[in-house]
Amino acid sequence: MRKPVDKVNQKPSGTVGDVFDAIHSIMHLYRTQQFRAFAGGEHELTHMESKVLRFFARQPGATLSDLVAHSGRDKAQLTRLIKGLRERGLLDASADEADRRSTRLNLSEAGAALHGQLHHVGAALSGVALDGISEAEREQLYALLQRVRANLAGEGEP
Repeated sequence: MRKPVDKVNQKPSGTVGDVFDAIHSIMHLYRTQQFRAFAGGEHELTHMESKVLRFFARQPGATLSDLVAHSGRDKAQLTRLIKGLRERGLLDASADEADRRSTRLNLSEAGAALHGQLHHVGAALSGVALDGISEAEREQLYALLQRVRANLAGEGEP
């Protein structure tokens, strides 16, 4: 069986670079379509803002330091991002009872509603993306992507 040929570059497709280009392209299309649903609305979000909302939805009461450790992003960038989300009423802050220097962050009611909408749109897009792919193929794809993730995290088999 011959390998498919990339008609643009006239080379066999499926090379290591092609795999990661495809993963990147898929995620770019997914995020673009997800955020298009909110474009021009009351709560237009950037990709990074949605990631911050998702983090605090999964880790209620976490701190800025927790987010920095989780994301590996610059603390100053995340401070500005959180400030903007708080000003827009999407995040609530409260002093940590054990350490008054620390601030605990939670989704506000509006932030939780927006996070729910993001999740709903994402689920619908996932359905579109996986249309025509059997359950067995989905399981195989998931297993392969988990192996790639484990390899990059240094968790692969020796």
